[in-house]
Amino acid sequence: MSLREGSLDPQADSSISSVPHLEAKIRQTHSLAHLLTKYAEQLLQEYVQHQGDPFGLPGFAPQRLPVAGLSAPASGHASLPAQERLRLDAAALAELSPLLDLVRRRQAELNPRAACLLRRLKDAALQARALGAAVEDVLSAQGSETRGPRPEPAAAAAAPAAAAGVFPAKVLGLRVCGLYRDWVSRTEGDLGQLVPGGPG
Repeated sequence: MSLREGSLDPQADSSISSVPHLEAKIRQTHSLAHLLTKYAEQLLQEYVQHQGDPFGLPGFAPQRLPVAGLSAPASGHASLPAQERLRLDAAALAELSPLLDLVRRRQAELNPRAACLLRRLKDAALQARALGAAVEDVLSAQGSETRGPRPEPAAAAAAPAAAAGVFPAKVLGLRVCGLYRDWVSRTEGDLGQLVPGGPG
């Protein structure tokens, strides 16, 4: 008897659980977040290298410019239920995509020859959108309702700072790149709690 004729044919058993599908989706999304965590750190380093002094100097710590509608992961984030953490991750990533586009456009004016940086910023905006969508897919597969991305309030609120002057624009870009790294890393950690055999 061939496998197609036997009970191992998945189409022959409609009771097969969707759990393996969910586990595979979680693993794939976690792997993507892990990869993007490395890229986000590289982006931050590349950004600093192209801003000139005092950026990158030891001890330089500009005031943490607030970005309306988006902040770093809260200290109590880890204590929230898993689905709520993932919803926050997805929402932050949706906000970050247009913010990274905004930073890229400003850097294209300030550092038009920094091709690698501009490419990294463009890629990061796409990657943030892709990771956010993948997290929403995980939530949907879990049966959780997802909230659609809001109409880019963070990018709209940050636009005046980006256009205000060279130094404020550079500080804003530093803040956005830092938030991108923080949220991608947080997303990796949250998904890692759900990976079968992981720390969760």
